[in-house]
Amino acid sequence: MTGAEYPTPQHERAAQAVTRFFGQQPETEAVLLTNSCARGKATADSCLDMLVLAPTEGVAGLDAAWRRFAAGSEAIAELAAAGRWAEVHLDVVNGVFEVRPIDHELDWLEVEVGNALAYSVPLLERGGRLADLRADWLPFYGEELRAERLAAAHATCLSYLDRIPWFLDRELWFQALARLHGAFHWFLLALHVRHRTYPIAYDKWIREQVVDNLGLPGLYERLPHLFEIARLESRELEQKGADLRALADTYLG
Repeated sequence: MTGAEYPTPQHERAAQAVTRFFGQQPETEAVLLTNSCARGKATADSCLDMLVLAPTEGVAGLDAAWRRFAAGSEAIAELAAAGRWAEVHLDVVNGVFEVRPIDHELDWLEVEVGNALAYSVPLLERGGRLADLRADWLPFYGEELRAERLAAAHATCLSYLDRIPWFLDRELWFQALARLHGAFHWFLLALHVRHRTYPIAYDKWIREQVVDNLGLPGLYERLPHLFEIARLESRELEQKGADLRALADTYLG
């Protein structure tokens, strides 16, 4: 990242106030600007997303101190006037990313690591903890873990697709649609893991991720059509599932 980009002066003042506050707390190891503001995509209506890195034993106390500060901060109160959803979303974290086996609940490891370490903008660094985390996780995690998670995400995507005809047979149209959406999320996860690139999200910024980050404009052109459905109560979703399966065969194999 080249630097923070704020959509309004209120966003910038709030970020500065937050950074000053945490700079006065000895437990603070880093203050990070994340998500839309960090990537220059925010608008006046966007929230201000931030992460604060602290040792495990300091997280609870620092979070409580932050909440007291936020309740009385003029800069944070003024941010609400900038837009409809303009507020500070801040988490105090210890930087420990939990690697769990992939099952049928969508796993957020790659999104968490990416937004915290790959796409964030440091506003304050103290000591070497942030540098150590980036050395551990960037540009991507190790090959053994990557192969394991790629195979599991790919298999789960196909498992979701397998169920679509069964739900259609039972006239469970909305569940079939949910399965298509779920399979798409697993496809995006597997696609990013295959390309050793951390995803930003699974339900937004799809063009940015597929075209800009992964360099696959031809793939992106085929993705919106997966959700162009003329009639829900029909077998149309079966074809959409088959189309996504074909993309998985092409891009995940």
